[in-house]
Amino acid sequence: MERAIIYTIEFDSKTDEYLDELEALLEACDAEAIVRVKQSKDVLNPRYYMGKGKLDEIKTLIEANDIDLLVVNDELSGVQTRNLEDELDIKVVDRTNLILDIFALRAETVEAKLQVELAQLSYRLPRLVGMNNYLSREGGGIGTRGPGEQKLETDRRHIQEQIDRIKNKLKEAQKSRDNISKKRNESDVPYVSIIGYTNCGKSTILNSMIRLSESGAKEVLAKDMLFATLQTFVRQIKFSSGSEFIASDTVGFVSNLPTKLVEAFKGTLEELKYADLILHVVDISDENMHLQIETTLDLMKSLGLMDKKVLRVYNKVDKLDEHRRSSLKDAEDTIYISAKNDDDVKKLIDKIEAIIKEDYKEVTMRLAFKDSAIIDRLKKSYAVEVTKYDEASMYIKVKLSQKDYNKYKEYVCE
Repeated sequence: MERAIIYTIEFDSKTDEYLDELEALLEACDAEAIVRVKQSKDVLNPRYYMGKGKLDEIKTLIEANDIDLLVVNDELSGVQTRNLEDELDIKVVDRTNLILDIFALRAETVEAKLQVELAQLSYRLPRLVGMNNYLSREGGGIGTRGPGEQKLETDRRHIQEQIDRIKNKLKEAQKSRDNISKKRNESDVPYVSIIGYTNCGKSTILNSMIRLSESGAKEVLAKDMLFATLQTFVRQIKFSSGSEFIASDTVGFVSNLPTKLVEAFKGTLEELKYADLILHVVDISDENMHLQIETTLDLMKSLGLMDKKVLRVYNKVDKLDEHRRSSLKDAEDTIYISAKNDDDVKKLIDKIEAIIKEDYKEVTMRLAFKDSAIIDRLKKSYAVEVTKYDEASMYIKVKLSQKDYNKYKEYVCE
């Protein structure tokens, strides 16, 4: 296990929260933060990022604590990385490189690997001069993993050509995903997206809903680790009424997610724009909960999702003491649950149904027997009540979304 010093400039009051997060990111790479170093500084040193006095202090800490690695809680230039490594004689990794490394470890699907490789190459291309020495170091480890590793030994033109090839491959994947998303959006089945900070319990919530609703859908990977999965899982879930909705579990967020990584995964994240409801999951037991909320809201803003209906789901209430649990009260746009408690998950499913259907219109529809395919589609999304029959048709009572009301308006009885 690599032993690290983590270093940060004290930018604001959240400094300790960012360092807590950095420690968790290191643990995800099977490394350990041995020493924390903070520095108040208004002007960054263009040569070393930090001041010379702090650099000397870190040299002493490296010798005293048998340190293998310095992790800087910001994005360094290639020259700064090279200069720090030359001075300290250990590997230096910035926050962006650390997160890219975790994504490289977790990527399993072809598309996820391409997305990570694109982010790595885009990040490292302007740093080639500073990173040549870094790549020549023996031992590998943090910051050297993933498909981008060997390509950094080639020239800039070759890397740019590889970036262009990957972008073209991802465009093809995006076209296919857009077609699927558009068809899903045109269907009668409501679409719910689950988002939130990494390891807040999104996948566990989805699995609990699958199991409780007895929809027969396959459960997804859920592990107690940062960025356990990078792909989007889509599953069909049943409401208590018997109608269905589609739920998707997205890649988790982390504060100051590298811009290149967001760009690479933007195609995947843009599926959120088709959601009828977004579940914003928060780990209420985490002492840095407010940083998690702020991080997710920032990503939602950048993706243009602030006009969506959002239900904030405070998860892991089972980890709170009894006094704090007793003070929690659900609200119109807020719910408190433990994904491990069946009653809580059922309450969540019912809440999702209530929110999705709060603007629905109750109508009576007359459908000919030959329109049975429409009846079947409606039954998947709504509680349909057959009120009467005549010789050629049936009459049903149903609450329709505005989209489906417009779609089936010709069948509505005035």
